Amino acid sequence: MKVLSIVGARPQFVKLAPIAHALESARHDHVIVHTGQHYDVRMSDVFFDDLDIPEPDVHLGVGSGSHGVQTGAMLSSLDAVLEEHAPDWVLVYGDTNSTIAGALSAVKLHIPLAHLEAGLRSFNRQMPEEHNRVLTDHAADLCLAPTEVAMGHLAAEGLAARSMMTGDVMTDVCLMVADRVGDVRAALPEGVGDRYVLSTIHRAENTDDPERLRGIVKGLASLPIPVVLTAHPRLVQRARHHGIDLDEGSLHTIEPLDYPAMVRAVRNAHHVVTDSGGLQKEAFLLRTPCTTVRTETEWTETVDLGWNVLALDPADLPALVARPEPPATDETPYGDGHAAHAVVTALVSNRR
Repeated sequence: MKVLSIVGARPQFVKLAPIAHALESARHDHVIVHTGQHYDVRMSDVFFDDLDIPEPDVHLGVGSGSHGVQTGAMLSSLDAVLEEHAPDWVLVYGDTNSTIAGALSAVKLHIPLAHLEAGLRSFNRQMPEEHNRVLTDHAADLCLAPTEVAMGHLAAEGLAARSMMTGDVMTDVCLMVADRVGDVRAALPEGVGDRYVLSTIHRAENTDDPERLRGIVKGLASLPIPVVLTAHPRLVQRARHHGIDLDEGSLHTIEPLDYPAMVRAVRNAHHVVTDSGGLQKEAFLLRTPCTTVRTETEWTETVDLGWNVLALDPADLPALVARPEPPATDETPYGDGHAAHAVVTALVSNRR
């Protein structure tokens, strides 16, 4: 079997790692196409090194741009790539512009399409990611769902017949890396002790509105313990544009961490504050309380189990971070760490 993976952004590289390893161990052919959606070395190349992912076979080098420009640039290059490699499956990951571009290209060329992390819904139609994931699910020949909740969403949209529950591959890699790094303390900025908050903020709804971004930064800066803010390039650019200081008060702003360092930082943190889908889930897997600066989450299990709370108003951040520790849980809504093998099995069994 020949699988062609299309990836382009940090969370997709993390999801790619266990898939690449599972395909290799089962002796299947695997072609990796990197769109270049995240072209910063700290958001891209470092993940291939840290997670032992084979070098991409194809690099489109698309770079930044508006949604339309970026997606169009990918589409203009992908047709030739798919025709050259003629895979049995095109596998797309998550909800980015790389995802929808890969899906459209595969469908137009009548190549079977599988969507990893299918069925997630925020029900917020203002999010570009929501459109990407819904359109991709409805285009896909095989929807690979990470949770029972996701399976329910797919069934409600009439997609049950082509949906399979595999578990979440990010669980695979998070648990694997956590076991590998052990209890080693993360290397953090001077002045940050054992008790700190780890934060990431990058979504457009939080960074493009200057007043909302100012409110989030003010909320983080006012916390009574140090806040390690790993600054996505988008956040740095928008903060500079809006004249917002990312080093005021309790803030200690650093460049994005490699994945093993991020796992260490999350595991050792007192609390996580984020708008990242992946980090909400990693905080839960590592049992670190989380506050999510959004009005909704695709990972509803983290909220239902008490390990995640939505901050609808950034002014609420100090109170939410100070809330009591959630009750301990042994629940495993995201699987047991063997999702990648389930994905490969699903691809083999549904191959045309």
